[in-house]
Amino acid sequence: MIACSGDFDQATLEPLRRACARAVADPAVRRIVLDVSRVTFVDSSMLDAMLHLQRSGRLVLVGPLPRLLAQVLEITLTSQPFTIAGSVEEARTL
Repeated sequence: MIACSGDFDQATLEPLRRACARAVADPAVRRIVLDVSRVTFVDSSMLDAMLHLQRSGRLVLVGPLPRLLAQVLEITLTSQPFTIAGSVEEARTL
């Protein structure tokens, strides 16, 4: 599980990218649970990182989705490919 909190933009995204790259590279990781419930700001770089994780076929977002993130997904028409769980426990069962 990777817990995200605060603002995510081009200047602040590198620690998340590193954590995600490790998770994707690890064959023992069956599911990447990205808790985005405490994200306060996102831009297109965060969306790009999430879409990259989605292509791994193992991503589950944990919400509730913050209003701004939900708006970004809606505006960019990218909400469909994501699996969204209401809690970490629910994400582990998907």
